[in-house]
Amino acid sequence: MSKAITLYEKPTCSKCRDAVKLLKSKGVEFEKVNYFETPIDESKLTELLKKMKLSARDLLRKSEARYKELKLSESKLADADLIRLMVQYPELMQRPILEKGSRAVLGRPTENIEELL
Repeated sequence: MSKAITLYEKPTCSKCRDAVKLLKSKGVEFEKVNYFETPIDESKLTELLKKMKLSARDLLRKSEARYKELKLSESKLADADLIRLMVQYPELMQRPILEKGSRAVLGRPTENIEELL
């Protein structure tokens, strides 16, 4: 059986750990990608956003210090610019992101993961 789900995570994130627990409890095989060690490039992030049907702004972590430092709440940056910033500063991305084939979900709240199972 192939690992049909890819989990993009930060291992210290509680929501990411919740996602791992859920997948394991259901016996689902998955591959973990720590996107702080193995960065998601612009092309892949754009693809994931399309699969999740989210805009780049929807994926931003508004409570992050970097978000405030960059004054992103006041900016009118295009999605492509926000994607570049999330690639440069991965802490700006909400997590975890789970991908399965042509679909992906933001695993926040954890119940969203059920859509892929």
